[in-house]
Amino acid sequence: MFKFVLASVVLCGLAVTSSEASACLNPDVKTNFYSTSDATIVSQIGFVTEFTLKCSNAGAEKLPLFAEVLGKLAPVVRIGDNKYQVSWNEEIKKASSGKYEIRLFDEESFAAVRKAQRAGEDTSSVKPLTTLAVHFPGAYKGPWINSEILATGLVGFVAYVAFMTRSKLVA
Repeated sequence: MFKFVLASVVLCGLAVTSSEASACLNPDVKTNFYSTSDATIVSQIGFVTEFTLKCSNAGAEKLPLFAEVLGKLAPVVRIGDNKYQVSWNEEIKKASSGKYEIRLFDEESFAAVRKAQRAGEDTSSVKPLTTLAVHFPGAYKGPWINSEILATGLVGFVAYVAFMTRSKLVA
């Protein structure tokens, strides 16, 4: 019986130690942000954020991560050593220029987010692993006046001037 209790205590200690080692402590994040810059021929704006994650405890960088952007969950993909990528799309009318916050979660905090969503509660109370802030400058949506309308107006103006000049010469 003593051996069973001792083995249970050792296994519990190892489980606690391994769960602490897998949690990222003091995350240091560096980001690169890319987005669609020309929205004249697309129906949605694409956003891509690449980031590197470094933790103060060694070996914790290879954690599975999850993201929340604009209240929606987005996939996080590992693309290299300590390098991750989050991407999402937004309709042109809804995509406004300005700051976007990306909340990153580890498995434990992501489970809390999913639980809050299922219960219909606000997910902002769940503490993320870290939050990324990216700035979207906006996308070019085309000229204020289409070239066809400008050309039609110019032709109308030239025709008006020609007609007025002709009527002055004939009179």
